Amino acid sequence: MNLKDEIQSAIDEAHAVSEKMGANSKESAVAWDTVEELQAEAAHQQANHPKTAFEDYCNENPDTVEARTYDD
Repeated sequence: MNLKDEIQSAIDEAHAVSEKMGANSKESAVAWDTVEELQAEAAHQQANHPKTAFEDYCNENPDTVEARTYDD
């Protein structure tokens, strides 16, 4: 499971916990803290990853065939 999937799973879990235990419950706070920690890790990894020339090209030319992205 990649980090993106882990974040989505944590968000789904946090929503479920909030619905079951209440948005202001301790369990809900812990679940959302987990989401925040995973998102912070993703941001940290992205910040430490220098962009390649290809990534720069795709950002500058988002309408090109090469810049298309597909969800799994």
